[in-house]
Amino acid sequence: MKLEVITLFPEMVEQIVAWGVVGRAAKNGLLEFGTRNPRDYATDVHRSVDGRPYGGGPGMVMQPEPLAACIRDVRRTLPQAKVLYLSPQGRVLDQAYAAELAALPELVLLCGRYEGVDERLVTCEVDAEISIGDYVLSGGEPAAMVVVDALARLLDGALGHRESAQQDSFSDGLLDCPHFTRPEVWEEQAIPAVLKSGDHKAIAAWRRQQSLGRTAERRPELLEQLKLNRQDQRLLDDYLSQRGVDQND
Repeated sequence: MKLEVITLFPEMVEQIVAWGVVGRAAKNGLLEFGTRNPRDYATDVHRSVDGRPYGGGPGMVMQPEPLAACIRDVRRTLPQAKVLYLSPQGRVLDQAYAAELAALPELVLLCGRYEGVDERLVTCEVDAEISIGDYVLSGGEPAAMVVVDALARLLDGALGHRESAQQDSFSDGLLDCPHFTRPEVWEEQAIPAVLKSGDHKAIAAWRRQQSLGRTAERRPELLEQLKLNRQDQRLLDDYLSQRGVDQND
């Protein structure tokens, strides 16, 4: 994947490829990552990229000219790229959307600042808006880094084990099951016996049940979007029954 981030603070965003999974993906050639600064496309002596909003009001708005020049320059290098504007008004990123974006060969992320960008720029140059949640950040850079991380780990070969991404929370619409490692007993808490049994079928069933149960307890709205088969429903019923939860409440 070729991915470019348009930002007034490239040094901030570039930290995402310095460590971890994203850094490994970039080092191994799975992710070609770059940044562009719209100030480099400003034409006045002050390299201005923002102006006062028409109609009055607080703050500044990013001007369309330098942003458009920057995006069009990027498109010459990445002609297939979709341009996504990081915005609270966009489609909220979830695991399914991340997988959809990770399948693209090229992508451009546009980071806003101040009160946002001129709406005419969005109309002319942006393919879609994307959000990471219902809250406001001081700029699109932290959100862009979240998007890059979410996509990079889904690139084939980015993780040490292909199954790691498949077993992540939300990969099948459920929260992940709990995980344990050595020591076997810590702070008087022992790991579940089934995980030591060597019975892979029983372990898989336990993990599935834990995912279903945790989702029911912590994010019940996710379960409402799924149609559980008989086996999953039985596992969930047993989980809730063991905790004394009345499913009719």
